Formats: sequence, C-alpha cells, structure tokens
Amino acid sequence: MALPTDDYRNLTGLQKAAIFMLAVGEEHSSTLLEKMDDEEIRDLSKAMSSLGSVSAGVVERLFIEFSESLGGAGGGGLVGTLPNTERLLMAALPEDRVQSIMEAMKGPAGRTMWDKLANVNEEILANFLKNEYPQTVAVVLSKLDPDHASKVIAELPEDFSMEVIMRMLRMESVQKEILDHVEKTLRSEFMSNLGQTAQRDNHEMMAEIFNNLDRATETRFISSLEEHNREAAERIKALMFTFDDMERVDPSGIQVLLRQVDNSELGLALKGANEEIKALFFDNMSERAGKMILEDMDAMGAVRMKDVEEAQAKIVTAAKALADSGEIVISGSDEGSELVY
Repeated sequence: MALPTDDYRNLTGLQKAAIFMLAVGEEHSSTLLEKMDDEEIRDLSKAMSSLGSVSAGVVERLFIEFSESLGGAGGGGLVGTLPNTERLLMAALPEDRVQSIMEAMKGPAGRTMWDKLANVNEEILANFLKNEYPQTVAVVLSKLDPDHASKVIAELPEDFSMEVIMRMLRMESVQKEILDHVEKTLRSEFMSNLGQTAQRDNHEMMAEIFNNLDRATETRFISSLEEHNREAAERIKALMFTFDDMERVDPSGIQVLLRQVDNSELGLALKGANEEIKALFFDNMSERAGKMILEDMDAMGAVRMKDVEEAQAKIVTAAKALADSGEIVISGSDEGSELVY
C-alpha cells in the first residue's frame, strides 16, 4: 500500500531511516550497515520489508528534511519488500549473518503451525513450553515428529517433563476446539515473538561476563557503568549471581550444594566470605563437618585472593548447574521474585 505525501508527518524515525537506506542504494547503504549491530540491522530490515510502495513525493520530502538532494533515487518511488531488503543486506554483510537476520524476520518455514514448530530449535521451544500447562505441552509434543519431540522433552525440567510424559500416555484423541486454541496460543504468544525469543538479552549476557571477572575488575566496571547508565547497571546487578549472593539459596538448597562441593574448595572459598555467608554454610552442615572445615581453613594460613575467587567461582557454577536441573532454587534479589538459570 502506497504511503501518500500527506502521510509523511506520521512516519516514524525507523520508517524514515528505512526509506533513506533504500533510496541511497546498495553501495552507500552498505557503508552505513557495517556500522550497525545485529539488533539495529534487524529493526531496520523489518521496517524496510514492511514499507510497501513509497511515493516519490515522500522520498523527496525525506531528502529535503536531511538537506540533501534526491540523487540516486532517480525521481522514482521505492518498494520495500523482503527480497529488496535481503539484496541490500547481501551487499554489505556476510551471507551467514544475512541469513540469520532474514530468518529471524520471516520466522520458521512451514505451511501450518505444526510444520513451523518442526523447524524451531528445541531449546527455544522448550524455554517457551516450560511455562505452559503440562496438558498443553503434551498436545504440542504429540503433533511433533518423535525425534524433535524427544529433544524438546530433554530440555524441559525433569519433574515437569515427567508430568508431560504421563499426560501424553493418558491422552485420548484431542478435540478440534482444543487444537485450535493451542494453535492460536502458539501463534499469538510464541511465533509472533520468536525473533525476540531467539535473541539473547544483552543484559543477561553482560551479567554472565561480569560473573567471570575477578572481583576488583567487576567492581571497577560496574562503578563505571553506573556513572554512564545507572538503569543498565542495576539490571545487570540484578541478573548477576556471585558467592555473596548465596544467601538467595534456601537452607535445603545449600545442603544439596554441599553434597556436590569439595571440602577443600569450600574452605578456601569461605576464607574470603563475609560472616553471613560463612554462617549460612556452617548452619547447614553437621557440627563435625563444620569443625573439619574450620580446621582446614586455619591450616591454610594466608591465601591469595585470586585462589579464593576461583574457589568461589567453582561453587557458584555448581549452584547454577543445580538450579538449571531444578534441584535447587535461587530466589531473586527482589522480594517475591525468582531467577531461573
């Protein structure tokens, strides 16, 4: 559908940028695309592909706004389509990067919803399904190829996956109304957001990176980030999980963790811990075990902070692995919230 000149004032900044990129042509736009990250390219690509026909008048008004001549647009209109967008990206970016961007825009291939699901990565699909009712997941998995369904089940939390399996064993023929409802839910809540689901949250990625820094470097980066972008710093800190955050694991979880941790590593880690964290661990082990750990800590004498941090990092990694498998729960930093790793 063409965008009449009168609609120019209603164009968003992203739509204007999309028209501009199409107007200047592949050679000039490729230089600009090289300066953008994947998220910016993806947003711009979506805008370009959904423009449809753009009148020459709109293009001309856009270039007047930028105080430039229309130049390479040749006085004609533009048509923003997926093929045009892909061709433009191919002139500036590696083929595999273009394919990744275009796939995120188009969504998975397939004629029906169930065909599309067959082309969705099992981790992404499981991440969505684990928040649904077991009976709903059972219906979805029953419509998948057995090989794909088995991979999805393997990615689900163990207790939840067993409940789904039991539902599938008891399942009778599914009514068309139920199938239609499930399909509608998948289309509105999953497929429409699949591009965002597949993309990892940048704050989550940075939290994981910060978790692997030594304490001094982590503190320096967080302090600097707080000066530049306090909101981003707070989000990253909320997503981080360090040895000092062990208090977010309940007593039963600490007891499970203690069975997975080497005593010498624990003693070294506790050498650099605050009194609250030390108490948390000692309160959840036997008096005899606690006495042995204390004796080991005394025998160590002075230790390097680097060694302490490495020991603490190993215990944090073990805690996250247990949380991933559903054996322990790591509560959120805000009351009533919960983090899932």
